[in-house]
Amino acid sequence: MDPTGLDLPPLAAAFIFGLLGGAHCIGMCGGIMSALTFAVPPSMRNPARLSGLLLGYNLGRIASYMVAGALVAGLGTLVAITPQVRLALQALAAVMLILMALYIADWWKGLLRVEAVGRRLWKHLEPLGRRLMPVVNLPQAVALGAIWGWLPCGLVYSMLAWSLAIAEPWRGAALMGAFGLGTLPALLATGFAARQLGALIRHPATRTLAALSIIAFALWQLWALLPVSAGH
Repeated sequence: MDPTGLDLPPLAAAFIFGLLGGAHCIGMCGGIMSALTFAVPPSMRNPARLSGLLLGYNLGRIASYMVAGALVAGLGTLVAITPQVRLALQALAAVMLILMALYIADWWKGLLRVEAVGRRLWKHLEPLGRRLMPVVNLPQAVALGAIWGWLPCGLVYSMLAWSLAIAEPWRGAALMGAFGLGTLPALLATGFAARQLGALIRHPATRTLAALSIIAFALWQLWALLPVSAGH
């Protein structure tokens, strides 16, 4: 355990999951990044300003992830009142990671049903985002990114299940922050139209490797929850 009370391995794992989930991020949010790029007036699309705005979008998005992580982890403090319930939440988080891996590898799309949960909220937020366009300054980009962060996403929901199991708001926020930072390279690459990196992330072999890595970690998490492993 880290002396600050925050385990570094889970943060590292969350970052890696975000990094490996880049294929999904590009598929789901690549169009949004392109739209946000074109939301900048042509006269302001010089590399320096565009870089700042793209970072602003993602800063707002990651901030929303952290708020969601804190809220869900706070809910976890209310429901995880017994060791048995906490154990069940940890098992749920591991199962969600496996479902996320199947989603990333394009082996099973059942996680799309989970995304339907957030669509009602998104219907109210999307019009607010449209009012912020065209983007002309950094605060505006951050605000628009903060709204984008609530877009229904199975990848995000899988990580929020982990935050729920953590049941500590500030640790849940840190976990989602690490995850958000992991998704940053793929989305920035999309924003800058880095075709080679985008093609690499979307390649079936990359998606398969990412999925198998996540499944291995999730199975390790489940194994750690079994009584037989606790005895060792």
